[in-house]
Amino acid sequence: MPEQRPPFPPFTQETAISKVRQAEDGWNTRDPEKVALAYTPDSRWRNRAEFVTGREEIVKFLTRKWSRELDYRLIKELWAFGGNRIAVRFAYEYHDDSGQWFRAYGNENWEFDDNGLMRVRHASINDLPIAEEDRKYHWPLGRRPEDHPGLSDLGL
Repeated sequence: MPEQRPPFPPFTQETAISKVRQAEDGWNTRDPEKVALAYTPDSRWRNRAEFVTGREEIVKFLTRKWSRELDYRLIKELWAFGGNRIAVRFAYEYHDDSGQWFRAYGNENWEFDDNGLMRVRHASINDLPIAEEDRKYHWPLGRRPEDHPGLSDLGL
């Protein structure tokens, strides 16, 4: 039985929104092993200027990422979808080991296999230094609460 990760393509508005929230929830765990399971074993990524192939490289990449991006909190929002593809926009907040806070803004293009696993991820991301008092994400680490505003509600 092949690995499966519902919902499956082709996506509807409802299933695309669900897929985006599942991805957000996964990344907010900051658990590289868990996150990597949402991708095909041979998944291909472009993340900024870094190219990653396969789950083992995804785990290594995310381990490095979350060792530098501390107190990471992420919100994703559906931008567009069609067939087996979803486009999202996102913003996340984190601080580095000196205590400087950042808000990273970006867009991702995703392509899924028939079993609902992501096989291609292209991410473009920009970091903006922010003052701690300008942070907008204050929930406890982990899943964003249902009643916490999304990107559009926050004016992002």
